[in-house]
Amino acid sequence: MSMPPVVILSGGEATRLYPVTKTVSKAMIEISGRPFIAHQLELLKRNQITKVVLCIGNLGEQIKNFVKDGNEFGLEVRYSQEHDQLLGTGGAVKKALPLLDDIFFVMYGDSYLDIEFQPVLDYFLSHQGKGLLTVFKNKNQWQKSNIVFKDAKIIKYDKKEISKDMEYIDFGLSLWRKQVFIDSAYAEVFDLAQLIQDLVSLGELLGYEVDRRFFEIGSFQGIEETRHYLESQTKEKK
Repeated sequence: MSMPPVVILSGGEATRLYPVTKTVSKAMIEISGRPFIAHQLELLKRNQITKVVLCIGNLGEQIKNFVKDGNEFGLEVRYSQEHDQLLGTGGAVKKALPLLDDIFFVMYGDSYLDIEFQPVLDYFLSHQGKGLLTVFKNKNQWQKSNIVFKDAKIIKYDKKEISKDMEYIDFGLSLWRKQVFIDSAYAEVFDLAQLIQDLVSLGELLGYEVDRRFFEIGSFQGIEETRHYLESQTKEKK
């Protein structure tokens, strides 16, 4: 099958980056001379993605004015916009369902995930899961690990109650069947973490281990690390 669409969750207020994000959308923060969202979209294009749905909210017009219909990036970009109330990551995905195919990826608006997407899709299709979470053996190196992953299975997932046996972390890319959200009985406002935790407890969420770290711009330190990585990649290409 062709590559599924990708949902990018870009609706949050990014309070950890205040005062910068009081007036500038996190996705529009300049990294190596370009808005961060440009780097994300180019990465998706390299992964043969053709369709993107941007879930936007706070300062979302800045993203729309820059990305437009995605044609500049060789993509078809559509928008799902939150207005008076932020719906949480899960609620934002559910609101975007009319724009999505039966299977779709989800990633966050502050993540740069330099991996191959095709093997993730292949694994998902061959194991017939309701959803899939990519995981990385983080060992608390970049952020707090929150997953127990053994024998190719997610045994435990919890962002609040951290235990010593948690060596893995949510890498930031997930894959879903649309029906999971259609069938969900959560309130209009909910987080993906709640759905993930519930599916893990039922043994219905696949885990796929990746072998390289994630980059993020959710903190000032993360911005500098991401900038350094992107500039090092540019130098290597030259």
